[in-house]
Amino acid sequence: MSTISITTYDRRSLRRPAVAAPVRLTRRGRLVLVLAIIAALAVGAVVLGSSTVATDEAGAVPATRVVTVQEGQTLWQIAAEANPEGDVRDTVDDIMRMNSLPSAGDLQLGSDLAVPVYQ
Repeated sequence: MSTISITTYDRRSLRRPAVAAPVRLTRRGRLVLVLAIIAALAVGAVVLGSSTVATDEAGAVPATRVVTVQEGQTLWQIAAEANPEGDVRDTVDDIMRMNSLPSAGDLQLGSDLAVPVYQ
């Protein structure tokens, strides 16, 4: 006596194994990735970029004199008189920083300005 074995195959089982598709990021995924990179860079800048140190010692106070703004006088003229041998642009910046002036054109007639004394 002989036996016959009938095996049926499912077509789906005969297909090649599926190859993994390349990873595709959605718009939200790209946004999250960009924000993660920016956050990592910001943390790195804070941790590695600090170059100022707080100490208990007081800083050196620069020597200054007080100048009262006269009619028609500009900050450029005051800076040129204060530091005739130096760069006038740097002197204007120093005066603006010392007096918290937002721009060189913000001088008021009769106002007192602290001007550094240059040796």
